[in-house]
Amino acid sequence: MSRPLAGLKVLDLTRALSGPFSTMILADLGAEVIKVEPMPGGDMVRQWGPFDEDISVYYLSANRNKKGIGIDFRNEEGLALIKSMALKSDIVVENFKVGTMQAMGLGYEELSSQKPEIIMASISGFGSKGPAKNWAGFDQIAQGYSGFMSLTGTSESGPTRVGTAIGDLTAGMWMVIGILAAVVELKNSGRGQHVETSLLASLISLLSVQGQRYLSVQEIPEPCGNVHPVIAPYGAFETADGPLNLAPATQAMWLRLCSILDLEPMTTDSRFLTNADRMKNRHVLKEQLEVSLKRKTRMEWTPLMIQSGIPAGPINNLEDVFNDPQVLACKLVETVRHPILGDLKQVGLPLSTSHVEDGSSVRSAPPVFGQHTSSVFADYGFDPSEIERLLQQKVIHQAD
Repeated sequence: MSRPLAGLKVLDLTRALSGPFSTMILADLGAEVIKVEPMPGGDMVRQWGPFDEDISVYYLSANRNKKGIGIDFRNEEGLALIKSMALKSDIVVENFKVGTMQAMGLGYEELSSQKPEIIMASISGFGSKGPAKNWAGFDQIAQGYSGFMSLTGTSESGPTRVGTAIGDLTAGMWMVIGILAAVVELKNSGRGQHVETSLLASLISLLSVQGQRYLSVQEIPEPCGNVHPVIAPYGAFETADGPLNLAPATQAMWLRLCSILDLEPMTTDSRFLTNADRMKNRHVLKEQLEVSLKRKTRMEWTPLMIQSGIPAGPINNLEDVFNDPQVLACKLVETVRHPILGDLKQVGLPLSTSHVEDGSSVRSAPPVFGQHTSSVFADYGFDPSEIERLLQQKVIHQAD
């Protein structure tokens, strides 16, 4: 059976991570995504390491299931080609600096005047309004500006970035939600629209209770590392072979934890009677718990905790993760054939739909630069002789 977004044609003018991640999700869900890369070298991320046989793994992480073409963005005829393709597409996605699309003659107003039903999706660093609208959209800058870094780390480390480009990734996810909402409205009204988000907006949307904490009671949260800001004990604790996450979030769980660890006297210790008491004495509490926890390994403690109704789990490295039986059982990694690398493993779409029989999301490898240029232009109705002329004049690029 067809995938949910089958039939939608997406012109992907994005680069780096936020936009490509967004369009990869659309492609995973069945949309036809045409990734347009500038000549001579393609998406800037192709130059970012590490590399597998000279191919950027950064690029590999966000560009599967797309058709790739190369166009000279600095050539007037090249821009005219992009505009022609945009007007034959359902959705155009871009993450250029604010104002760049208008400067290239590809702004929403220009395109929608000729095709009112077109949907344009734009991701920027800080939004299209305000004094920071022209700032470059780099993830760590946005993590700091949004306050996200102020919540991460410890009092000793100071503010710390999240270990992935979470602003890029969540902006891409929000963009998918906005695009899908626009598709639904298009079916109801017949009108397209311009959907926008930013790294700043996406990160502020994730502040959750910490953001509400300030808005409601004007408390400015401090970074608290691996402990919960309002519950104790709750966080990471050392075992015989490394850290274990424990989350005994209720009084009943606390009492069961003491029983499992043979620490029943702690249940009547005045320092630990209530959660408020334990919060005041959380450092000595952690020390005493770890004396017992170091008797066993992470994976010896985990099932004991789970069986007693206490949420727990090891803090894995990525070797642990990708060899974990739960990860393997859920088929969260898929393999696709790459024209240069051969079998390529990828983290798949973390969704499944009952109408997709095989359940797979990775259908084609991230394209090499210009891999599908000739076939895509043919699909868009260009005559073979015209395609050959454009290739000869280096307006477009086809991979060998």
